Amino acid sequence: MNDQQLLRYSRQVMLDGFDYEAQQCLLDSKALVIGLGGLGCPVAMYLAAAGVGQLWLADFDQVDLSNLQRQIAHGESDINRPKVISASEEIKRINSDTQVVSINEKLTNKLLCDAVASVDVVVDCSDNFSTRFEINRVCYSQKKPLVSGAAIRSEGQVAVFDPRNVLSPCYRCLYNDTLDDAQLSCSESGVLAPLVGVIGSIQALEAIKVLTSFGETLVGKLLVFDAKVMEWRKLTIPKNSVCPICSVQ
Repeated sequence: MNDQQLLRYSRQVMLDGFDYEAQQCLLDSKALVIGLGGLGCPVAMYLAAAGVGQLWLADFDQVDLSNLQRQIAHGESDINRPKVISASEEIKRINSDTQVVSINEKLTNKLLCDAVASVDVVVDCSDNFSTRFEINRVCYSQKKPLVSGAAIRSEGQVAVFDPRNVLSPCYRCLYNDTLDDAQLSCSESGVLAPLVGVIGSIQALEAIKVLTSFGETLVGKLLVFDAKVMEWRKLTIPKNSVCPICSVQ
């Protein structure tokens, strides 16, 4: 870390239990953010600001006017542009030292496996169950920690699944694979703008904790937020002994 970086990240370096070594871990780390929508925007921006050395951004969608209410990495001039391009430019504006790898296509099969294998943590900001189940499967097969988040209407949740920890459940322990993707659609159900910022920021925080071993992560826990009544709950996620994903790893 050079003098300019020490100054830039000084407010983190001075933290008890974080210090120089943790900051250097961030600078040397790689994170994959899947989905550059309401959750992925704050995740990517905060990871870049905090000093994550390389960000892999994956999204195959283009910016739409209806996105601008909550997807803060995109602006009016980005409408009809690929989200990965818009978000990449915003990240470089925030921290020019952060290396960005943009994937402007759907992460499936070998492409998803290769991307997960290339990073130290995966942050799932997707908006459908089928994608989340596939990301979970690949993360567990490759022993990569996964930070999962969701936000809809006025409710949100965050969890961390870490296959390096034998006691950690996985996303499939929490939800079965018969769930309908329509249940997660913002276009059908709506979502409060600041809610995705709250949940995305917590995802970024958990990813930083995973990368630096700082504090205690949400492994085995589900953090649930109800913005309407401003209530937080932390629930225990039991590991399913017959889970088709993590019980056979």
